[in-house]
Amino acid sequence: MENRWSTQEARNLAAQFEGACSPEVALLVYASRLLGAERGLVLHGGGNASVKGERNNLFGQPQQTLTIKGSGRDLASAVPGDFANLSLSPLQSLRSLPQLTEKEMAGELRRNLLDCGAPYPSIETLAHAFLPAKYVLHTHADAVLVLTNRTDGADVVRAALGSEIILLAYHRPGYALAKAAAAAFESNSQSRGMIWLQHGIVTWGESAEEAYSHMIELVSKSEQYAEQHANPRSAAAAPAVMPTGMEDAARRMQQLAPIVRGILVRACSQEDQPPGGAIVLPLITPEVLDILGSKQAKEVLVSPPLTSDHLIRTKPVPLWIETAEIENTKTEAECTAALADLLRKAIDDYGKNYQAYVERNANGHTPSYDGFPRLILIPGAGVLAAGCDMDSAIIARDIALQSLFAKSRIASMGGTYVAPSETDLFHMEYDPFQRAKLAAKPKQSMAGRTALVTGAAGAIGQGVCEELLRRGCAVALGDLPGERLTAAVENLANVYGNRVLAAAFDVTDPKQVSGGFREITRAWGGLDLVVINAGVAHASSLAEIDLESFRRLEQVNVEGTLNLLSESARHFRLQNSGGDVVLISTKNVFAPGAGFGAYSATKAAAHQLARIASLEMAEIGVRVNMVAPDAVFNHGSRRSGLWETVGPDRMRARGLDEKGLESYYQSRNLLKARITATHVANAVIFFATRQTPTTGATIPVDGGLPDATPR
Repeated sequence: MENRWSTQEARNLAAQFEGACSPEVALLVYASRLLGAERGLVLHGGGNASVKGERNNLFGQPQQTLTIKGSGRDLASAVPGDFANLSLSPLQSLRSLPQLTEKEMAGELRRNLLDCGAPYPSIETLAHAFLPAKYVLHTHADAVLVLTNRTDGADVVRAALGSEIILLAYHRPGYALAKAAAAAFESNSQSRGMIWLQHGIVTWGESAEEAYSHMIELVSKSEQYAEQHANPRSAAAAPAVMPTGMEDAARRMQQLAPIVRGILVRACSQEDQPPGGAIVLPLITPEVLDILGSKQAKEVLVSPPLTSDHLIRTKPVPLWIETAEIENTKTEAECTAALADLLRKAIDDYGKNYQAYVERNANGHTPSYDGFPRLILIPGAGVLAAGCDMDSAIIARDIALQSLFAKSRIASMGGTYVAPSETDLFHMEYDPFQRAKLAAKPKQSMAGRTALVTGAAGAIGQGVCEELLRRGCAVALGDLPGERLTAAVENLANVYGNRVLAAAFDVTDPKQVSGGFREITRAWGGLDLVVINAGVAHASSLAEIDLESFRRLEQVNVEGTLNLLSESARHFRLQNSGGDVVLISTKNVFAPGAGFGAYSATKAAAHQLARIASLEMAEIGVRVNMVAPDAVFNHGSRRSGLWETVGPDRMRARGLDEKGLESYYQSRNLLKARITATHVANAVIFFATRQTPTTGATIPVDGGLPDATPR
């Protein structure tokens, strides 16, 4: 592992944060970012960093302080506000107590916070307080865990790192670990670091650079030892027993992921409410497939996580499911039904086993919990990582990838994997400090739900996508490939990150539509909402229209809608957890305009198809509704494709400029309202959030046009 410390970068960051924190804290932030940038050291809020300092209180008296990363804050993106400042001396005095409950420890940490708006301190705050060094760093380095998480871990660590480090047996994070770490340090105060078996590594120094350099040096030695002692001919490192190609694995996952996601969504759903949130991320790489296919895979991989910090993200063990026998002996229809039965039973059994685990360890005070797996290992297909929202699923997936490689490396070295006891695992999984990490982020109303919006590069499409994303939904932007779609995706991804996906396809091509659904399923496990918005317009009288122009509208507006409805029905039936389809219709269905016959007729046909779909899909729990807007000119700088087509003709006919035409349409509705893409999006949200038990209905979004009222 490379030492990336740069004196110039450290100075620049200190200058950037001048006035926001002390120079010592700025260097702590820099060291934290370097640690967080190495995925082999920490993942998603893991690890810790602290510095001891001094500042004057309100009376001008000097006060010893401990600045430590807040619980769950990400080292990679650390800023001074991610750290909590505490009064150090009262914390250090706690070491003299014979014991301290978690509730008492939490109270003491709160009592000694110096800033009321600071993040909640880490569960390991007292360990940092009791260790005397100025800077203390802690990570869950993969290379170290490969050495510690085995029955002979202490011997292996000593062989790899020698006497320059302190070895500490597993202790529960919190007060017990803090006291044990302090006592161990006093017995070897010249050491440069400490290994917490089955947990991680701690290094320290009188400067941030010294503490960081010790971390990189010790982790590098651990990497070198593991590399030198891995046996390429071991069962864990050998090629898979049944090699699986990426194409075959992707095909299997395409079938399995929606079924699994449907089971999890149904389990989280309530009557008359939108389907519950669940993101299911497939993890398929040649290396992962080889590990899952090795002889020892199940024995090695169905085990607790590498560090107890991961428990709240992954649960104690993954679920292992083998599907090859079903896939190889049945027809496609029989296979789908049999797989659904197999997966339901496996997930149900996992829940029963998890319930028994909770009851064995809860001592009569059963916490609130769910019994659903977060990681599902499927030989020949890959891994499914599940979460209640996108961030949770990504964290579970990244931990899965780390765990598979680390556990496989332990086996290839001839080691037998070992983890803390079940009692210790349960204690950490339901530790109040750990659970607080999950509660720290407020849940958005559509978190964990997924949507496809077609025509997403247009004005209405952009408005719908933005509103869905703002409410926590993951959104695939469907449109023709090209600069418009690329720009739309980039603009939204800059704000909403990994909840934005490009789905480039032509709605008039059934194969491309199927391919678009397939890519979304491979990315997120499935769909809950399909917004059919793609459409084109043409201004011409019936006397003058040419047949090819009409056919072009018919292909997009009618056949495109049919293709999307057909594929939605197939997908929702496979996922079997209900869903919603919303067609962006138009007021022209009810009040067509002269010179606009092709658009009015083809949109009316699309509207009728959606009404029929509401009849056919109700039996699988899918609601199909329509939104009928009028005169949406733009969304921000994004011009409406409809008005780019018909606007010039309408302006000429009425002798108006663009602003005048907008005013004309605004003045003709009863409410004198300017209709925006956000208004259309709000109507979509009404249906998608199921505020009423409604299907087959149309909401006019037109400011009130009596002639266009649905009837």
